[in-house]
Amino acid sequence: MKSILNFAFFIFILSNAFSQQTSATRSQDLKSTYDIQDSVMVKTRDGAWISAMVVRKKGISTPKPVVLQFTIYVRDKGRDIKSLKEAADNGYVGVIAYTRGKRFSPNEVFPYENDGNDAYDVIDWISKQKWCNGSVGMYGGSYNGLTQWAACKKMHPALKTIVPYVANRAGMGLPMENSIFVNPNYEWSFYAGSTKYLDTVAGNDRQRFRKMMFKWWETGVAYKKMDSIDGVPNRLFQRWLTHPSFDKYWQKMTPYGKEFAQIKIPILAFDGYYNDSQNSSLSYVRELQKYNKNTPVYMIIGPYGHFGTQIGGETDLYNYKVDPIALIDIKKITYQWLDYILKNGPKPEILKDKINYEVMGTNEWHSASSLDKMSNGFLRLYLTDNKSGDSYALNDKKPAQKKYLYQEVDFADRQTQNNEYYPDPIIRKEINTSNGFVFISDVLKEPMLINGSFSGEIKASINKKDMDIGVTLYEKMPNGEYFHLSYFLGRASYAKDVTKRNLLKPNRIASIPFSNTHLVSKQLSKGSRLVVVLNVNKNPFSELNYGTGKTVTEETIKDAKVPLKVKWYTDSFVKIPIWK
Repeated sequence: MKSILNFAFFIFILSNAFSQQTSATRSQDLKSTYDIQDSVMVKTRDGAWISAMVVRKKGISTPKPVVLQFTIYVRDKGRDIKSLKEAADNGYVGVIAYTRGKRFSPNEVFPYENDGNDAYDVIDWISKQKWCNGSVGMYGGSYNGLTQWAACKKMHPALKTIVPYVANRAGMGLPMENSIFVNPNYEWSFYAGSTKYLDTVAGNDRQRFRKMMFKWWETGVAYKKMDSIDGVPNRLFQRWLTHPSFDKYWQKMTPYGKEFAQIKIPILAFDGYYNDSQNSSLSYVRELQKYNKNTPVYMIIGPYGHFGTQIGGETDLYNYKVDPIALIDIKKITYQWLDYILKNGPKPEILKDKINYEVMGTNEWHSASSLDKMSNGFLRLYLTDNKSGDSYALNDKKPAQKKYLYQEVDFADRQTQNNEYYPDPIIRKEINTSNGFVFISDVLKEPMLINGSFSGEIKASINKKDMDIGVTLYEKMPNGEYFHLSYFLGRASYAKDVTKRNLLKPNRIASIPFSNTHLVSKQLSKGSRLVVVLNVNKNPFSELNYGTGKTVTEETIKDAKVPLKVKWYTDSFVKIPIWK
């Protein structure tokens, strides 16, 4: 009976889809130079349905390469048709497929979970159409970047290239960053995952979610009770919270481990130094370069945010005036790349080498053969106990004696918080020195080029079993202002293995390595100093780790009776990549 009802519902949806094309629309289509199919349905191997649109130039009978966008964002139909017409104007067949459960698909929406298999089936369907010449390329940003990498989990022979912008990676960057659940995806789950289209009412109601977030913070209830405060069950939020490790649930969504070795198609990725999900996007590139050094993976990266990257940059980024040369025509470069791979055209001129990056402060593009080759040296700087005013010395010599700085964090105190790590604004007149520790280097005697992702190792002992730490890197410029360079936010118990939680032993020194930080390229001025801010993460914008060792999303303010006591040892260090 249930299958009959589902079939009836599907027929109803499908008939409504076709009825949307009014007689006026049909009349308009007759005058158009495009052949538009806006109600295509593709059946997957497991019986689900994918809703898609196809646009071709009329009067062209020879098969063409296909440009595919695979997205969860069912936006205004005219906007999507416009992007498909762009593909047709560039000599391709344009296809947009919407993830399972979206638009006319009768299935339930589960972001991330089915995209790899469904992308394979969509590509397989495309490859068998008479208008396809057997070659498919993909492009798009954010979620559309994730679906491209998901399509590479099981490579279809027709897929010849992908062009992901600021690609998300579920479980690694969102909905958690370095194993800490962060709040933006709570709101997004309603916006993108609750209807066949987009819930713009929920998506635009920022006050609703801010009110919920701060009430959670003030009352100290368990993080997993957030939707109880909101008053609306959040099924996706609850689903994600049951997977705090990067376990098989997340691993099966996109390529993992040795699966990267099978990816042999050329790839062009775009990213930004201030893209919130940069550690998602770059993790794909790093893993691919690790497991298959022969795959030609190219990258263009510069001073862009998440949305700015997808339009080729913005002149003003978080109050930082971007170098003019950093602004690019991303759509033009994308089609140049697609022509290069799918039509044997010339390689885009901007691609001087595999990794192409704009150096902030120089108005120049530089290039390197890999992410690792962006730097040819490191500064190893130790977090010492040599105090001067409100800060401590950041020294290139390891202290002769192992000492420590003591910090006590009262999680029951909701008046004190820190969220200094977020780079908005990028340039600020002062930084918060009221909690945590600030370490400052000597004055730079010569300009210095920082290139890459900083890393380090924190040595600490605590009276509990876990903690979340933040490490932020600044340039203190000669005028006294601070330029936000990069940051790390992560959970100590996952520092050595993101797939398995390893609790700290109370009152024993633990080594907490970190490396998944935000990549940056910046010319530091002569007379500047490097600044490192070290702290325990405590604010309303992510889950709160009270350190009991229990599942963090279940901890409450009742677990804050005993403050967290931290000894930060002076053999802790940061490694800053530089180009000499």
